Amino acid sequence: MGYRIVVAGATGNVGREMLNILDEREFPVDEIAVLASRRSLGTEVSFGDRTLKCQDIEQFDFAGWDMALFAIGSEATKIYAPRAARAGCVVIDNSSLYRYDAQVPLVVPEVNAAAVDGYARKNIIANPNCSTAQMVVALKPLHDRARIRRVVVSTYQSVSGAGKDGMDELWDQTKAVYNPTAEVPPKKFSKQIAFNVIPHIDVFMEDGSTKEEWKMVAETKKILDPAIKVTATCVRVPVFVGHSEAINIEFEDFLDEEEARDILREAPGIMVIDKREPGGYVTPVECVGDYATFISRIRQDSTIENGLNLWCVSDNLRKGAALNAVQIAEVLGNRCLKKG
Repeated sequence: MGYRIVVAGATGNVGREMLNILDEREFPVDEIAVLASRRSLGTEVSFGDRTLKCQDIEQFDFAGWDMALFAIGSEATKIYAPRAARAGCVVIDNSSLYRYDAQVPLVVPEVNAAAVDGYARKNIIANPNCSTAQMVVALKPLHDRARIRRVVVSTYQSVSGAGKDGMDELWDQTKAVYNPTAEVPPKKFSKQIAFNVIPHIDVFMEDGSTKEEWKMVAETKKILDPAIKVTATCVRVPVFVGHSEAINIEFEDFLDEEEARDILREAPGIMVIDKREPGGYVTPVECVGDYATFISRIRQDSTIENGLNLWCVSDNLRKGAALNAVQIAEVLGNRCLKKG
């Protein structure tokens, strides 16, 4: 006995990863439907050893389906998530649309799994921003031990966070660097991304921060603790998959780096690789395809009384999006919904 599952946005990077992870983790699926926009009607996608054809989301009837994993962006979600929720299908949404709605749980299962219980208020659960998800997984066990006062984070975010167009732009511009007759002007990004870094993700806000930076602040407070102060600088880098973060943490109580290392080794969803030698750390290339959030470079910060620095790397298409959504579905099934 299992669940009737919908994956909306099945032709995109995140939607395909959702299907892969549902299969890899042997999620109890009795029946599955894959949805996309009308222009992708009939497009084939893989689910384990099966090939599925995409249905038109506009014509789909969500009645009788248990859960729908959405990876279709905020504008489409605004139309179809309420439709699914009204039909009794619980929506697990990867867009930013419902993250800041007080009636919608924002969940990272390793951090606040019990928040899933609030799904029934709107029949919707929100998946956090990719950069927030991996950071709060790292912060949670340390916060439980020494109470975090302030976080300063700089992100190094891969182009897959901007979708297929972002990955294509990096690929095309990289090839063009070696071809003097070719020119690939920026379209998806504000400046050339190949062999460059861009301190600008999402739109600028009145205070000079970008929307991506604001998301990290607001979501960390909602998921982990509203008392934590967070400041972020989010940077797009010429990496295809895998987000990296340099995190500086100020605690209320002293936390020794050795104890922090031990705490993180025992924490769910985390893999510590921290040798003080060349190569004794994880880079984004090495995290691709993995479920874990990797932590390296754990060390005291001597400039403040109770400070630590660490390096955090994760596959943004997995933990930052698809994996977290499937983990939410697992928690929802275990805590709230009956199979079959």
